[in-house]
Amino acid sequence: MKKAQIPQNELKRLEALRALKILDTAKEERFDRITRLASRIFQVPVAIVSLVDENRVWCKSTHGLSLNEVPRDMSFCGHAINYNNFFIVHDTHLDDRFHDHPFVINPPNIRFYAASPITVNFDLRLGTLCLLDYKPRVFNDEEKIILQDLTRLAENEISALQHSTLYELTQISDRRGFNLLAPYALSWCKREALPACIVVFDLDNFKSINDTFGHLEGDKALIVFSSILRRVLRNSDVFARIGGDEFVAILTDTQCIDVQLVMTRLRAHIIEFNQRNPNNYQLSFSYGCHDLTAEQTINLSDSLAAADRQMYKNKAAKKRLY
Repeated sequence: MKKAQIPQNELKRLEALRALKILDTAKEERFDRITRLASRIFQVPVAIVSLVDENRVWCKSTHGLSLNEVPRDMSFCGHAINYNNFFIVHDTHLDDRFHDHPFVINPPNIRFYAASPITVNFDLRLGTLCLLDYKPRVFNDEEKIILQDLTRLAENEISALQHSTLYELTQISDRRGFNLLAPYALSWCKREALPACIVVFDLDNFKSINDTFGHLEGDKALIVFSSILRRVLRNSDVFARIGGDEFVAILTDTQCIDVQLVMTRLRAHIIEFNQRNPNNYQLSFSYGCHDLTAEQTINLSDSLAAADRQMYKNKAAKKRLY
């Protein structure tokens, strides 16, 4: 096993990393959604957003592997931050730097590693978005471009940390995050010839919750619904809060005709919340769905508007029943 070289700008790099105050913070959906999507797009078991500290590599987000940190001198990412674009090991057994590495000859038995550095201020490589597999594989030019694009999303989130300390109420994507991630989910469906649909959710009578119980209770309702979406939807789905009480999701390998099964699971969790809710209101939602056809060019704004119109029709029909 060969240890990685220390970058020439190490002191400046560490200063930038520490200034973020991100090390040892809790998991965040803004980063978890990136590793989930990377794992699904590249069909690898493990994807990680890593940050290379002075003596360790700390994982801000891991998908597919229970890992918080590893010693820096044993890390693959310590090597990767010395490269401007990509660091790829197609088969660790054939690489002099890693063939006898403890993580190669012992669990988790890494055979493939690919990383793109997470860079700030043009030249400070703080960590990586990396992919791991337990079998050797090739990594083509198209995959490199996609990995680099996903890394730019991670950098955008890092940049948001640099310029803002706002609390992300619902811990899920906002409209901007949805617009960035949705095309990758749709691109994956197109390559795999899989259907997809867009679903818009709107909380019923949300204004009355705020008016009757106050905005703190309204915030709680948003947090509850967001957490239920995280539990019910899959790793390959992209979802976000796009308005005050409006949410959207891209459901992969799913058509509108199948969405009722998802709604049944969603409502079951909401019923459970309502049964133990000490306040005198019932959380509920309306939704609209629009199918996305892989064979045609998808205009995300038009598709979102179509699902939104369907949602309002369903909401109006629900009101007429009561």
